[in-house]
Amino acid sequence: MATATSAISIQLPAGAPPVACVDIGGTKVAVNVADSRGVRGKVSEPTAKEGENDALARQIIRLIGESCALAGIAVADIGAVGVATCGPFVINQGMVELAGPNICGGLAGKARGLPNDWVTALLEAPLKAAFPNVRVENDGVGALEAERRWGALQGLDHCAYVTWSTGIGMGLCVDGHILRGKNGNAGHAGHTFVISNDDALCGCGLVGDVEGLVAGNAIPRRFGHAGFSDAAALFVAARAGDARATAIVDGLCEVMGRTLFNMVATLDLQRISVGGSVFWHNRDYLLPKLQAYLQGKLPALTNGVEVVPAGLGEQVGDYAALALVVP
Repeated sequence: MATATSAISIQLPAGAPPVACVDIGGTKVAVNVADSRGVRGKVSEPTAKEGENDALARQIIRLIGESCALAGIAVADIGAVGVATCGPFVINQGMVELAGPNICGGLAGKARGLPNDWVTALLEAPLKAAFPNVRVENDGVGALEAERRWGALQGLDHCAYVTWSTGIGMGLCVDGHILRGKNGNAGHAGHTFVISNDDALCGCGLVGDVEGLVAGNAIPRRFGHAGFSDAAALFVAARAGDARATAIVDGLCEVMGRTLFNMVATLDLQRISVGGSVFWHNRDYLLPKLQAYLQGKLPALTNGVEVVPAGLGEQVGDYAALALVVP
């Protein structure tokens, strides 16, 4: 079985122009630059969610400048910008805008508690006005490309990457082809319906989808009344043997485990690598529970299928954006 790799070091060829790598999540934005000396100059801060709906794009442009300054690179020398971002995407005049449920407060309304009324956040158009070469992809796609290139999915033509973090997302590969769909939104299985459940309001406006039930930001909304203020508190209690916490975690794993099974049944996969902060910080505890939802279930589809930790570990977000812009 594949396991998480040690830290990798990637350098661009000597003389190649530096690139900027942008990882956008519902909680934070992280930016690195990469050149012949490697990946460096990392800066990060909470994702911009206030002001006008170009606030996120302006934040990214500023952070690229800060990352360049740390690395001693001139912003004008950046040859390409790779952006691996949570979605979904809306295409407006050929440019990607984000309709992210953990960023845009206008999707689910005030009940979701986000400090804006955005329906979309501008992204690709402002970045292309600042940089000559920009590639924007779903973060699941970027992570999948990185895992196939440097991580736990190397050499596989039928595989997937799944993130269990602030949100839930996937990158999918079948017959060696990465699935993108008409607007680049393939892999948003986090928004598939599971059950009607009034306490599981997702930021997209749906009630009872996978993300609304199990994502990192769903845990305090659903279980804060039980004393679990965040995912860390829940897992500390479950590991300590708290019966209520254990039952909650088992319920979360039932949803995620069945989601993984459904992916295998639909796409006939060989291996799924899993990352994201909720999973990664509890991978020793969660992995056997998730694997159990495939083992012995309809063997014609599941025999030999592996569920493994992301080979790039906590670096998967950094390398997701890099994989979009390196040859």
